[in-house]
Amino acid sequence: MIQPTLRQLQYVVALADAGHFGRAAEQSSVTQPALSQQVRQLEELCGAPLFDRLGKTVRLTPFGREFADRARKILD
Repeated sequence: MIQPTLRQLQYVVALADAGHFGRAAEQSSVTQPALSQQVRQLEELCGAPLFDRLGKTVRLTPFGREFADRARKILD
């Protein structure tokens, strides 16, 4: 079984907090395409979207909210 990486969990939390791929990438000190790719890989691993992409902004899906809450606990 493949598990998410701590870095992917950090990216999900950063994106959930920022609500924007560019700002989340800047806060995470990575490029926007790199952050986007890692989030997409994690969504594929989970088999469900974590975020609704709304033009320039993003919002957590119900599954994404639960995932982000667990990610925060793991990272703490």
